[in-house]
Amino acid sequence: MRIVLLGAPGSGKGTQSQRLVQRFGIPQISTGDLLRSAVARGTPLGVAAKGAMDAGKLVDDSIVLGMIRERLADGDVANGYILDGFPRNIAQAEALDVMLKQVGKPLTAVVQMDVPYAELTRRIAGRRSCQSCGRVFNIYSMPVGAALVCPSCAGNPALYQRPDDNEATVVERLKVYESQTRPLLKYYTKQGLLQSIDAQGDIDAITALLVHVLTAAPAAKPARKAAKKGKAAKKKAVARKKPVAKKKVAKKKPAAKKKPAAKKKAPAKKKTPARKKPVARKKAKKVARKPARRAAPARTK
Repeated sequence: MRIVLLGAPGSGKGTQSQRLVQRFGIPQISTGDLLRSAVARGTPLGVAAKGAMDAGKLVDDSIVLGMIRERLADGDVANGYILDGFPRNIAQAEALDVMLKQVGKPLTAVVQMDVPYAELTRRIAGRRSCQSCGRVFNIYSMPVGAALVCPSCAGNPALYQRPDDNEATVVERLKVYESQTRPLLKYYTKQGLLQSIDAQGDIDAITALLVHVLTAAPAAKPARKAAKKGKAAKKKAVARKKPVAKKKVAKKKPAAKKKPAAKKKAPAKKKTPARKKPVARKKAKKVARKPARRAAPARTK
């Protein structure tokens, strides 16, 4: 099971990823955790990433992909993985597909966690994280009066709010998601990988829905492929029949070109009577003048 969870900031990707880890026994691969670990260990990729971060630049995609490739070589990834925080745009998704095919571990499912933006704002403002394990909590979903500490880590370290987890930055982060990450929905839909769930409400209910979608997805894929093959076969059959009909119609068209010959003869007949009329009028005038000339000699005698 090789999964990518998509969703806007605050949609619950981190929380549900942790539950999938417990349910299926596969690791969550967070690009943020990979960067911090590589920088702390001083690996070649970590040194390159630190140089970019110290210069105030974004870490190059090739560095992040290199870290993911190294992580996929570990033994605990044999049964699958959950990618968190990557890809964030079409270019990253395309590069990720190429790399995953090279290592023989392509994606099997992509799940979109759909939550209205108004709810996302409330979730982000109430989000708190553990400084030790990175686990994420929300003050609005915690029991009333509960201490803001991590119950899983030794010494119960206090939870903290990340600098970008405030309402002032939520609007800008959602704009970035809308313009860059949301187009991934169409990208993965074309590949037949995308599933979408309503990620509002009770956390346990969302987890149950997510598990159902992930376990049902492999059985639905062959039916889709068969339907696509059937449609493609029908289109090919129709495309082969059409040229035959076009050739027959083309042979009958020249017979209609004989009609203009009959139209040319009619105007020639109408012009001949019009030429004879002026000749008849001239003869009548000449006959009327002759008697007047003969009568003149009779008067002189």
